[in-house]
Amino acid sequence: MHDLGRQDLEGYRSGFVAVVGRPNVGKSTLINALVGTQIAIASSRPETTRKAIRGILTTDHAQMVLVDTPGIHRPRTLLGQRLNDIVDESLSDVDEIAFLLPADQEIGPGDRRILSRLRSQFASKRDDGSWQWRVPLLAIVTKIDCLNRQQLVAKMIEINEFADFTDLVPVSAREDDNLSELQRVLIENLPEGPQMYPANQVSEESPEATIAELIRGAFLEELDDELPHSLAVVVDGIEPPNPEAMAQLAKAGGKGKSVSPQLAAAAKARVLVSIYVERDSQKPIIIGHRAEHLVKVKKRLRTPINRIMGQKASLDLHVKVAKGWQSDPKQLDRLGF
Repeated sequence: MHDLGRQDLEGYRSGFVAVVGRPNVGKSTLINALVGTQIAIASSRPETTRKAIRGILTTDHAQMVLVDTPGIHRPRTLLGQRLNDIVDESLSDVDEIAFLLPADQEIGPGDRRILSRLRSQFASKRDDGSWQWRVPLLAIVTKIDCLNRQQLVAKMIEINEFADFTDLVPVSAREDDNLSELQRVLIENLPEGPQMYPANQVSEESPEATIAELIRGAFLEELDDELPHSLAVVVDGIEPPNPEAMAQLAKAGGKGKSVSPQLAAAAKARVLVSIYVERDSQKPIIIGHRAEHLVKVKKRLRTPINRIMGQKASLDLHVKVAKGWQSDPKQLDRLGF
């Protein structure tokens, strides 16, 4: 592991890579695979990502900050418009663009809209009608495990003709296919520059933001099609464990004694979480029969939350209604959008 003292290493490359594409093309899955741990929600539901989450990949010779942007789409709500604004902000100062195009889908109006948007910000037209890019534009052909070799070759030719890409890289993040080549190409196209973050840092997200996203992701997995898209999760606070309870627990553990559930709970940090939906009728969907969904989410996240907190912690989940929050500016501000 190297530290920030090696930032003047000759030939060291660093920079920001915007990962763009239509909703549900595999942006979060790819970033998690490159970074080597889950920093962004990966789900089959479109418009899962709601913020620009930055994943940090550090090697001996480079540091790459991958910006996972919400999928660019035509907004239907104020939330949708703000998600598009997040994309604009994410693109404002990047060194490279990774444009994800799924191998198993046709190039469509959404892809052409994104390309037009990128050209307006990062390219100028030459006299011969081709485009001159100010930053490298890479086509990342995702989900190649869905095609046979002949189909993949045809898809690569089609994508190559779609735009003036600096390079094309086919990958399957789920199958771990060609990721090392993608990493090499992405780093190769970064400018020379210093290391910006400690080598062991993998995300810019705060513990609270990371926990909130993990909880939202867990509900996406638990409820699938039942889950209202209007779900929002906010960590309201983190209460430290009771020192006396920790001391009693340690003492009892040393003597092999059993302890009461109350003592065990008091010896953990408490993460206070509000889960917001838009309508009263959506609350029972989130809670489940006899709170089964809340229980399952807590169980699923026990280990990840403890790891983030660096100690044993419990989730205190409360489901609340914020009527019409996706189109209410004040509520969007309060919920962090």
